[in-house]
Amino acid sequence: MRVAILGLGVIGTTYAYAFQNAGHETFHIIRDGKKNIPSEVSVRLLDGRYIGKGEEKHDKYKVSAAKNNEKYDFIIVSVASGKLEAAIKTIEKRNLKGTIILFCNFWNERKDIEKIIGDFEYITAFPTAGGHMNTDGLLDCVLFDHIMLESREKANISNYSNLISLLNSADIKQEIPYDMFEWIWIHMAINAGVTSTAGRNGGIDKPDQLARELMSDSKALSLAVKSIRETIKTVEGRGVNLKCYKNELMPYKIPSGIAGLAMKKLFSSNELTSRIMTLHSDVNDILYGCKCVYDEGKKQGLQLPLFYKNMEKIWHEFNYECAKN
Repeated sequence: MRVAILGLGVIGTTYAYAFQNAGHETFHIIRDGKKNIPSEVSVRLLDGRYIGKGEEKHDKYKVSAAKNNEKYDFIIVSVASGKLEAAIKTIEKRNLKGTIILFCNFWNERKDIEKIIGDFEYITAFPTAGGHMNTDGLLDCVLFDHIMLESREKANISNYSNLISLLNSADIKQEIPYDMFEWIWIHMAINAGVTSTAGRNGGIDKPDQLARELMSDSKALSLAVKSIRETIKTVEGRGVNLKCYKNELMPYKIPSGIAGLAMKKLFSSNELTSRIMTLHSDVNDILYGCKCVYDEGKKQGLQLPLFYKNMEKIWHEFNYECAKN
């Protein structure tokens, strides 16, 4: 199949690497005016598709630029929160055709996303991968063995079976939640609870260091569970039936002390999970999700004392640092 990827970002390139290795053609939609596009990218991958603890791999990925007026089976869009509209306009400007796979966080309602997407067929999904692109051009990434994917009925795209074939060919399984939009909101709420705890002393400029400190501290993880219990209320307040997401929320239902100990043990024994925690370093993107949850809580008039207190410390420190710079 022919798969286009918007940009040369971590998530899109990680999956493009997997698809290319499975025999598919991959092309990157590079914004106008950008020069010095590499012909290949070095890849350091912790691959979790075949062994539970993951396999360390070092490889090369060949980069091909997408041309205007082309048709693709799928177009992967993975952009920082709040930048989806500009991404779709880029695809329209280049007159590219294909079913869009949305690999994005968003706090929008479905009708809002459909307005942005316009006439494109699209499906919501969520990657279980992460990493960063080093200054020397090395893609340092983690890839799990599955993605979260909208159901056939709710996605309503004409080539759903082809997407399943594409994913299966790269040994990527699919987990189908009750509703992808609601699942993404829950994911964002959980991340906001974790982030607010990791940055509870005010600083968030070194997210990788904060993640390592959090994962090694069972008491801090216990606090994170308490904060997540608060942030989840913002999703419930939007009319989501949390009973449809028992598996996702189960770890936060048990006593917080026990949950903290269990999470510390998980992070210490699971390199895939712990490494992905440290590789997401885009502070603005991290804070965007937190702000969505914070604003939603205030809008609904919810009492989220632990979350609000920690986030307000982070806002104060972050705004101060921005002012200095």
